[in-house]
Amino acid sequence: MSFCCGASMLGTKGTLKHIRTQIHNVPLMFCPVCHRVEVHHLVENEYEILAEYAHGDGAPEVDFAEYVEQRDQSELLENCVNHENEEPLEVVRSQVDMALDLLTVAKDIGDAEWEEQLKKRLHVLSQRRNKLKSKKTIRGLS
Repeated sequence: MSFCCGASMLGTKGTLKHIRTQIHNVPLMFCPVCHRVEVHHLVENEYEILAEYAHGDGAPEVDFAEYVEQRDQSELLENCVNHENEEPLEVVRSQVDMALDLLTVAKDIGDAEWEEQLKKRLHVLSQRRNKLKSKKTIRGLS
């Protein structure tokens, strides 16, 4: 699993900017808590090579999928607990469950700093869950 600030990162594809070049359809890992984005570790080298060549050629944008042999989607997402195509509320619930499990571990080993970080994370996830629930309620009323 890929973790960032205690939350498991979500597998997705997206666009990254390398200097002046937009690179589309890059396999990414996204943190639902702090919103950090990183290139999936299985394609990191390919991304860096493509980004340098595209920038060197002065290309304003390129499609990662056109230049890099595509890996099996299941291979790219096998270390992800959640994926972008899942219901957002379910993703947040899963992240909360995992953070609560980690909080138990942090308490058991007496790591006060980690406990504090996890409590902050749970607060962020709780706010996101409430926001998603209110959107769902509003849509239900429309």
